[in-house]
Amino acid sequence: MAKKIKQGIAPAMRRTKGEEVYNVFNIIFFLAFAFVCVYPFYYLIINSISSNNASAAGQVNWWPQGIHWENYKQVFALSGLTTSAFISVARTVIGTVLTVIASAFLGFMFTQEKMWHRKFWYRFIVITMYFNAGLIPMFITMKNLHLTNNFWVYILPAIVQPFNIILVKTFVESIPSSLQEAAEMDGAGTLTIFWKIVLPMMAPILATVGIFSAVGQWNSFQDTLIYMTDSKLYSLQYVLYTYINQANALAASVRASAGSAMNVAALATQQTPTSIRMTVSVIVVLPILFVYPFFQRFFVKGMMLGAVKG
Repeated sequence: MAKKIKQGIAPAMRRTKGEEVYNVFNIIFFLAFAFVCVYPFYYLIINSISSNNASAAGQVNWWPQGIHWENYKQVFALSGLTTSAFISVARTVIGTVLTVIASAFLGFMFTQEKMWHRKFWYRFIVITMYFNAGLIPMFITMKNLHLTNNFWVYILPAIVQPFNIILVKTFVESIPSSLQEAAEMDGAGTLTIFWKIVLPMMAPILATVGIFSAVGQWNSFQDTLIYMTDSKLYSLQYVLYTYINQANALAASVRASAGSAMNVAALATQQTPTSIRMTVSVIVVLPILFVYPFFQRFFVKGMMLGAVKG
């Protein structure tokens, strides 16, 4: 009997030639796609640790040549880098925490029918995704609020993000309403329901919002360009952006400070515009890139549940 069952199942489990070809094509396609995604990061890293004259000549494409770490030592020794790194870390941590809290609370409140003029306030926030006053009115507003040359200009304008609120609202609507009704029958108020019942269930969507916010805060440099003239409040990205733009002059100053006597070994570690651009790009990209593996399992689930109701 068992033999007959196996004989009956085996043909059904066999793959046709078309399926095998499709699977092979699928594997090749996604391997190529993964290579296209990963190679730019790999290229930056191998060029930042390779011989600088070989990197400047475009000879480093697949494997590092003449590995050394002088580029990172010299870039980290640049003036103002420690202060700007602290500013970027502080704005990323504080901004992300406040944005996540605001998105969670507003997303929850917009699902509460007893909220005063709920639909009006929700539409009022969503419409800001499509219309804004522009750069000059925004600058005037920040100046009148005394937020120019102020650390909080990095934080306050980014706390309420309409897209994040929409994601959280859709996620909360997928939670069974019977949970909230049972809590209300037990005498729980709106804040109690939010903090003790709904918020603990929001982990996937809040991780998604946290990633969006952290990446946005870490990579931002235009707000520094617009609102800041005090170098003590420059973000890391802005400082490195200026270094990239001034790579030729910076490389010349590093070479001059190294002295006039040059040999073959010194030439390999001598800063060039290419080495500065590669090293600075790696410093900017890698820290936030390390955040993704820790939130990956929440990210996909949060995006799916926050985008589709039900």
